[in-house]
Amino acid sequence: MAASILLSWVIFVVAVLTKRLYDFMRRWGLEHNVAVYYNRKIIHVLTGGLCALLVPIFFESFILPLAISLLLSAILLFCHRGNRLMYWFQTEDNAYEVSFCIMWGLILTLGWLISGGNFWIGVLPILFMSIGDAITGIVRNMIYKRRTKSWWGNLAMALFSMVVGSIVGQAGILAGAVASIVEHFEFKPIDDNVLVPATSFIILLLAKVLAPWSLSL
Repeated sequence: MAASILLSWVIFVVAVLTKRLYDFMRRWGLEHNVAVYYNRKIIHVLTGGLCALLVPIFFESFILPLAISLLLSAILLFCHRGNRLMYWFQTEDNAYEVSFCIMWGLILTLGWLISGGNFWIGVLPILFMSIGDAITGIVRNMIYKRRTKSWWGNLAMALFSMVVGSIVGQAGILAGAVASIVEHFEFKPIDDNVLVPATSFIILLLAKVLAPWSLSL
């Protein structure tokens, strides 16, 4: 039931809420690419971020969350390959939302497996990717009105990520800081939705193995 509710929420945000927000932003004079970028970040927060926070509360295994993430990634990829883009948040030039879904499920699963059933070592990198990256994107979009890199956005991301990371100890603070720096650079074809969670997860994993005292999990 929890899986059904979360999946329904994601579908509502993606197919209904952000489509209406797109129409609203366009009526208020925002350009297409600006409205699309805002919607992508809204989806980051309301689906990826919120659902990641709820997973440890409602689930005891990674299986259903992983299945949902893979299902959503397949649907989004089909939209790209079938030329059926949901124009209010998808773009022709990249399929970063697909890698977002894949990394969401993958990091959550690896965190659960490595920690012996504790979701939080996987949830934290997902929050950096979902909410932290959304914050930096929104700040940049407000300043420059286009997709670009800016240390102002990374500073805003760092403030969020380091505070959230402190919940799990010193390693979480370090992971949040490094994730915020890594987000600033592009290593194409790898996108932020891969680099940010992968980098922060590796830091938490190394801390768990080499410096367990730095984690409060």
